[in-house]
Amino acid sequence: MTALELCPARPTLADVARAAGVSSATASRVLNGLPRVRPETRRQVESAMAALGYERQRAVKVAAQARTRSIAFVVCEEGLRLFSDPYFARVVVGVNRVVTAAGLQLVLLPVPSTRDCQAPAMHYLSGGHVDGALFVSMHGRSPLDLDRIDVPVVIGGRPVLDGEDGQVSYVDADNLGGAAKAVRHLVDSGRSVIATVAGPRDMTVGLDRLAGYRRVMADAERSDHGLVFFGDFSQASGEHAAVRLLERRPDVDAIFTASDLMAVGVLRALRRAGRRVPDDVAVIGFDDLPIGRHTDPPLTTVRQPVEEMGARMTRELLALIAGGSSGPRRVVLDTELVLRASA
Repeated sequence: MTALELCPARPTLADVARAAGVSSATASRVLNGLPRVRPETRRQVESAMAALGYERQRAVKVAAQARTRSIAFVVCEEGLRLFSDPYFARVVVGVNRVVTAAGLQLVLLPVPSTRDCQAPAMHYLSGGHVDGALFVSMHGRSPLDLDRIDVPVVIGGRPVLDGEDGQVSYVDADNLGGAAKAVRHLVDSGRSVIATVAGPRDMTVGLDRLAGYRRVMADAERSDHGLVFFGDFSQASGEHAAVRLLERRPDVDAIFTASDLMAVGVLRALRRAGRRVPDDVAVIGFDDLPIGRHTDPPLTTVRQPVEEMGARMTRELLALIAGGSSGPRRVVLDTELVLRASA
């Protein structure tokens, strides 16, 4: 049976999807010129449209008229973490600046990791309530099935999507390069036993900052054996990791910490253990949160342009919604080492 024989009457999008052997959501993304579609899949759908005589322009016009003028800001964390970590507020400042200027509404959508909590979010994002979605703080491959979300998506941070990174737009900071700058500063300062409190192993931001640490340690021919500990970017996890680090490696004289909040916890643990900073142990954080200017001593850190990341994510999303982008965008913003008294 040929594609033409599948539906002799006026074809629908579902008919096109069936003829092309794809989901309706994928066929819709091709129809609207959205990214996250493999080139061969796009060709299959376009061939099916042509073979069936699908009225593409009429459908595009109807879709364009159905705009909600709202975008979702999806935070893949528990609600408590969302409101206790200042990183998210800084991203929202950048996002809201662009959204307000464009006359749009911003919808905040926290999505915890449990499946029961993901289902309502999926229903909302796929229900025609928003024109696009921004995702931040993604863990693992994806807390949601992005292929089922029939609106443009931009992710904050390089995603882990089973090798499908090229099919989704994202805006990231140079986490690997920023971490390398921090650790290189510690090496050049004469520190000999340099540890790290790394971020979560299911997030690319944590993996990239750890990779930057390990790259410089290898270049300097230093071993990191017994010097790598993990946290979840919270102050409590940094403090706990530092306690374990001091027990295992009391000779440590420098700690690169993958977030400023964890660095605050590291400083607390060092103070309680009677270690002077930076005399006995140098400490460097990552983020350049305002709290780092008021720690004792003030925190040396890696500055990432968080507000600009939020603004750039939003501009990229609006371009996708308007159909002004030909495919997925990968944007990586520079980081900067900010020297203060802790290292």
